[in-house]
Amino acid sequence: MAILINSSTQVLIQGITGREGSLHAAHMLRYGTKILAGVTPGKGGTYVNDIPVYDSVAEALDKHPDINTSIIFVPAPSAPDAVNEAVDAEIKLIIVITERIPVHDTMKMLAYASSKDVKVIGPNCPGVITPGEAKVGIMPGHLFKRGGVGVVSRSGTLMYEVAWALTKSGFGQSTAIGIGGDPVIGLDFVDVFKMFEEDQETEAVVVIGEIGGDAEERLAAYLRNKGLSKPVVAYIAGRSAPKGKRMGHAGAIISLGSGSAEEKKAALTSAGVAVAELPSQIPLLLKNALSTRTVIDKRRLGAK
Repeated sequence: MAILINSSTQVLIQGITGREGSLHAAHMLRYGTKILAGVTPGKGGTYVNDIPVYDSVAEALDKHPDINTSIIFVPAPSAPDAVNEAVDAEIKLIIVITERIPVHDTMKMLAYASSKDVKVIGPNCPGVITPGEAKVGIMPGHLFKRGGVGVVSRSGTLMYEVAWALTKSGFGQSTAIGIGGDPVIGLDFVDVFKMFEEDQETEAVVVIGEIGGDAEERLAAYLRNKGLSKPVVAYIAGRSAPKGKRMGHAGAIISLGSGSAEEKKAALTSAGVAVAELPSQIPLLLKNALSTRTVIDKRRLGAK
């Protein structure tokens, strides 16, 4: 098993005729992802990499009713409307690669998707990959291999780096998910962790956080309350970032004295999570966490 996507996922690409959309359509096809159609208003009737293009999501769904996932490469000013169009077409998983969508527009589109029980990943994210089955995103697929480690990250580049370190150390991944680095996003760490908890193939979870916001602290609170059903290893980027200065991602800023790497590390450590000082330490910490899994399970169950 895997979470969110697998070999049966049927994909629509919104913004397929743009530079990024057409480029990554080719990469996803080469990886084996089932891409049924693309959408760009005004470009209906054309083809990109032999993928038929339609003027609207409704037209694409009429011709390809098996589509169940959409990936968004639409420029920021039009991206919220593209997401809403996919929601109205009852596509239940939408992955938003687009960056620089204004926060209030993001809040509105996420609220609308939530009201229709639609899962949104991103915006400003690298997407999702289930190694060996499908990738719906922009990550380099050759860095990943199939296995039992679930990976969830706010950073795309760090997700690639950690996945490659895991792969070289013999740890394959069940599914790897980049949730995005914006201050307001769809699925968060807790949402994804719950899915990994229920996935029988996922034996352990690697969490890659960064400064800013409270996503890592909310995951820590969830783990303290529920206990660790599976070993968790984390890394927090931005330890040397100065307060009040945004670093890279829009959400990566220490504000009002909170959201620092130290605070996030302390919160996760208090929940029983092993936190690495460097990404390269994650495989060893993961090995140690898996070797003490029985102890962790006993603690969750309240045993001595």
